[in-house]
Amino acid sequence: MIALLSRFILWLAGWKVVYDVPHEYRQFVLIMAPHTSNWDFLVGRLALWSLRLKAFFLIKKEAFFFPLGPIVKAVGGIPVDRAHGNNVVSEVAEIFRKNPIMVITITPEGTRSLRRNWKRGFWYIARQAQVPVVMGYLDYGKKVAGVHRVFWPSESYEQDLVMISDFYRNITARHPEKFNLSPVNRKE
Repeated sequence: MIALLSRFILWLAGWKVVYDVPHEYRQFVLIMAPHTSNWDFLVGRLALWSLRLKAFFLIKKEAFFFPLGPIVKAVGGIPVDRAHGNNVVSEVAEIFRKNPIMVITITPEGTRSLRRNWKRGFWYIARQAQVPVVMGYLDYGKKVAGVHRVFWPSESYEQDLVMISDFYRNITARHPEKFNLSPVNRKE
């Protein structure tokens, strides 16, 4: 029912959803970019629900206050304590080990504001959990929400980031001025 309702809402809003991931991939880290607006969450959630893809997401623990907390958890939120030196990578890798069907959605930008560098956590999680990374996107220019390219992280984060930035280069953010790909973690 949620899938049909989500598809209907996206159709009304003029959005198309594309899923190009082989069905044998039942565990992966789904990176979503660009992330420049609160609308990204709503459109992204609707797209994932329309695909019947149960995807969890990491969110700061401060979002789990009453009455919002139970709702955030119900839609797939996993609290992250960013204030202390907790090992989020190991914790999420352990979640993958315990769940044979698991998708964790991460926004590498980590914020809706302009960032010079993406956070590396998604890459470290995928490597430690021994799962692939799948690239998700919201293209506001074409009104397409997509879950697309699968890759296994290499030995080089910088090399993988070049490929990732090339993929996202032609994706239009809701607020393009807040999406930075030119130096994606490259040394200047």
